[in-house]
Amino acid sequence: QVQLVESGGGSVQAGGSLTLSCAASGYTQGDRYCMGWFRQAPGKEREGVASLYIGGGGTAYADSVKGRFSISQDNAKKTLDLQMNSLKPEDTAMYYCAADSWGGKTCPRLRQTEYNYWGQGTQVTVSS
Repeated sequence: QVQLVESGGGSVQAGGSLTLSCAASGYTQGDRYCMGWFRQAPGKEREGVASLYIGGGGTAYADSVKGRFSISQDNAKKTLDLQMNSLKPEDTAMYYCAADSWGGKTCPRLRQTEYNYWGQGTQVTVSS
C-alpha cells in the first residue's frame, strides 16, 4: 500500500517561510493519485489546506492559505511539496500529507474523508 512520510516542519517567526515535503512509496508509478495537505491544531478539526491531482495537474487551496501556500509535485525527488510563505500564527498546526487513488473521483479535493492514505504528520509552529 501507499506509504507517506512528511518532513520539513519546524518553528518560524510570523512572516517566515517553510517548505514541507511528502515522500511516497509503495505506489504504482504512472497511476493517477489525488494528493492533499491537511492540518490540525489542538482542539480543532483537521482541515484541508491544499490539494493536487497527480495525473491531472489541477490544484485547490483553502481560502485561508490562498496566495501564500503552493502545492507542487517534484518528479525528480518523487515528493509532494507544500511551500508556505508569509506564515501566520494561525498556521500553527500538525500538517499531514494524504493520498488516494483517483478512481474516477473528483480531484483536487479538500475533504479528509475522501483520502485513504495518511502520513504521521510534521509540526509547524509560527510565533508572533
